[in-house]
Amino acid sequence: MTAATVGAGRGLYYGWVMATVLAVTETVSWGVLYYAFSVFLVPMEAELGWSSAALTGAFSLALLVSGLAAPLVGRWLDRHGPRALMTAGSVAATLLVLAWAAVDGLLGFYLIWVGIGLAMAATLYEPAFAVVATWFHRERGRALLLLTVVAGFASTIFLPLSAWLVDRLGWRGALVALAGLLAVATIPPHALVLRRRPEDLGLLPDGDAAPDPALPPPNPAADGPTLREAVRRPPFWWLTLAFSLGTLSSVAIGVHLIPFLVEEGHGVGFAAAAAGLIGATQVAARVVVTLLAGRWSSAAVTAVVFALEAAALLLLLWWRQPAGVLVAVVFLGAGRGVVTLMRAGLVAELYGRTHYGAIGGALALFTTGARAAAPVGAGAAYTWAGGYNPVLWGLTVASALAALAMAGVPGWRR
Repeated sequence: MTAATVGAGRGLYYGWVMATVLAVTETVSWGVLYYAFSVFLVPMEAELGWSSAALTGAFSLALLVSGLAAPLVGRWLDRHGPRALMTAGSVAATLLVLAWAAVDGLLGFYLIWVGIGLAMAATLYEPAFAVVATWFHRERGRALLLLTVVAGFASTIFLPLSAWLVDRLGWRGALVALAGLLAVATIPPHALVLRRRPEDLGLLPDGDAAPDPALPPPNPAADGPTLREAVRRPPFWWLTLAFSLGTLSSVAIGVHLIPFLVEEGHGVGFAAAAAGLIGATQVAARVVVTLLAGRWSSAAVTAVVFALEAAALLLLLWWRQPAGVLVAVVFLGAGRGVVTLMRAGLVAELYGRTHYGAIGGALALFTTGARAAAPVGAGAAYTWAGGYNPVLWGLTVASALAALAMAGVPGWRR
């Protein structure tokens, strides 16, 4: 029995094995490298005497480095596949978290986070999405759903876990424990499970049997443009503009939602609970949108989501009672969850899988830059304006412009 026969009809398609493994490794990688950081701010400030601004500056630098590295990561994925890259990234991430646990100087801390930024580029969503785009076509939506729904619980798991470890072991001991978990949960799976493409197993995406070798091979150009060709066409730049503006707005409000609500007179407990609702609603929204994926185009869904985010920000400005805040937070969480799915899906739909890594990496260069700039930019705008109202108006405009920019992206009709 050939691999093609097994994959096509008599066994579990290997792409689902990889998608399941990546769902777990992404959860741990996001939890340790991204979400846990906030838990360590207070104990590091207390022991080392560094300001919150100095500490968060290193984190923002890591996000910027991750974005700058994304195009190179994408090219590597297109040429060599994910196994070596994601394995090396996980090894590096483990060593860097251990180095973080031993840090005692601010310069060293910043250098460590430059390295973590590179590890982020090699291990977080961009390479995982490239794997899904390479191994799935008809089932891409379900595979992305599996990956992002599971990984969507990273903050739910790792924020309390990290806090518990800090309480029991101190912040340095907690980081050693997280590094051990990161090593065990990511290095062996990436090294042993990941493969480059289904054709290496005699399959096509979704587990379809490979065509008869006696037939002429398909035209490589039919699977989408190269990065150079993509950036010469307007849709790439409309897509980049839309997702950069959307990311800027989403990340900024995510960081500043609690202080905004407290400034408006809500209690800290209510503000924290409202912010926590974002995580739950983004997971639920991903499930709903995937179930309805056949009815609307990805471009149309994305435009509607950006418009809903703009409406949610207006709600925060106009309906400031608790009920209005909760409605707005549901819209914001749903938007954040759906946009993550749509970005990966749209790149695959518009540009195919052969050059997905390079094109997705180029897009990530801009969106990650927006992610890095959003907290600092919103904070500076707050200081300049003396309050959050002008900041929210600016973010509302950004989300509305993101929705309008989607008009330049083809594929509105299903």
